[in-house]
Amino acid sequence: MTTPLVLGVDAGGTATRVVVATLDGRIVGRGRASAGNPIATDPADTAAALGTAIGSALAGHDPSRVVAGVVGLAGVSRLDDPAVAAGYAGHWSRVGLTCPMRPVGDAAVAFAAGTPADTGTVLIAGTGAVAAVVREGAVTRTADGLGWLLGDEGSGYWLGLTALRATARALYRGERVEPGTLSGAICDRVGVTAPNAFVTRVYELGRDQVAEMAPAVTDSARSGDPVAVDIVETAARRLADTLVSLHPAPGPVVLAGGVLTGVPEIRAGVQQRLAAWLGRPGVIAGDGASGAAWLALRQALPRYAPSQPQNPEAAEHTHSRLLGST
Repeated sequence: MTTPLVLGVDAGGTATRVVVATLDGRIVGRGRASAGNPIATDPADTAAALGTAIGSALAGHDPSRVVAGVVGLAGVSRLDDPAVAAGYAGHWSRVGLTCPMRPVGDAAVAFAAGTPADTGTVLIAGTGAVAAVVREGAVTRTADGLGWLLGDEGSGYWLGLTALRATARALYRGERVEPGTLSGAICDRVGVTAPNAFVTRVYELGRDQVAEMAPAVTDSARSGDPVAVDIVETAARRLADTLVSLHPAPGPVVLAGGVLTGVPEIRAGVQQRLAAWLGRPGVIAGDGASGAAWLALRQALPRYAPSQPQNPEAAEHTHSRLLGST
């Protein structure tokens, strides 16, 4: 048989990323397309995006060489709908895949992107926020992940919404909008400064547009704006509280998502609290698609590479190669 390949997918709310790798952890193909979360976007569109990304990643490779695939989906529960599942399966088939494609939640993929272990805890903060306990590769308990209306505390959406609330209150108190302040940055993004017009415009914003306010918060915090600093500190505290509320199991703690990987101030605040409360600060996740490929690789090894060492040292080496670690 020709060299087997595995395929990993990270289908998030803003982009779909795909990795194709060999069983020894070498990445041989990558693909990218638009949003892949079938809860946030029309499932027909997300399935098509997934097909596009997979097709790009498989360019130059025979799809029949792919022996295992894992698809990480923030909205994996949508695939419980037979019509939605059939739409995804149709795109997988059209790009030539013949192996089973295993859908899993984004928490399992994020955890695998940070460690080769199969048991531990993961905290994800991107547009939304959730913490999860992972045992033997499966999510067993979660905290938060309740969406923009009921939770997602400390997430990108929460940062944006909290900044909008603070700005609206400042405007109604008659405070002046000054350049270089959080309220100034938020008003610039919304496009108005009059209190009533501001509120009207905010209610016209979509969920993603609210989350896009988050960089204004972090930039203002770095400039010393006290309201923004307080929001950033509160986000770190609430994210750490979410994870600790699970009473994490022994094993690695993985931190993932754009807020934790891309905002050093929030990440540092979370890690300081975790170090104090759990005795370990957590490790930062790598690429989610590579994490999904790691899960697919582990699934394929016993059948397609039974002679390849399966000890912890070998697993660490292969995982490091796949995730690009040194």
